[in-house]
Amino acid sequence: MTTAPCKTWILAAAMLLSACTPKPTTETMNTNASSQQSLQLSSSAFEPASSIPTRYTCEGEDLSPPLSWKGIPEGTQSLVLIVDDPDAPDPAAPKMTWVHWILYDIPPSCESLAEGIRQLPAGTKQGINSWKKTGYGGPCPPIGNHRYFHKLYALDKTLASMETPDKDAVVAAMQGHILAQAVLMGTYQKKGK
Repeated sequence: MTTAPCKTWILAAAMLLSACTPKPTTETMNTNASSQQSLQLSSSAFEPASSIPTRYTCEGEDLSPPLSWKGIPEGTQSLVLIVDDPDAPDPAAPKMTWVHWILYDIPPSCESLAEGIRQLPAGTKQGINSWKKTGYGGPCPPIGNHRYFHKLYALDKTLASMETPDKDAVVAAMQGHILAQAVLMGTYQKKGK
């Protein structure tokens, strides 16, 4: 039995992960490299680094996209999902990261979120997005082609003591507890912009 195909697959997975992972920040610290490679996040609505369909944006129905994941590491107590856009307001001169959705305390038994989900998995809580409300807000860039990062984190604890936190509070609470992370990036540009 040869191990060459396995080595090729691992190399391809590592290259894909490095292509989709944002620059190191406090959000990407404290993770085990092998665990990072095992956790995978995908959507049936769009391929990595491709355009997000209008249906999931402010120009469409503004539904949350279907998301699914696999490879949750042993010891995971909860999952966190953060969707944000680091290109706001203009990719040519970004000034801030616009937060579109925060979910935390997603149970590790959950393997997906349906399109336009209304009933979140039991125990799941929501944080406050950049519109100062909970829930999903789809891509709605004022100008240019923006990147939208869907980031999934596996944690060794729950964040239950928090009450409608913003992204900074969630990121701070995760520090030292991230077992693995996965990133799915999609893009969107308004028609005629």
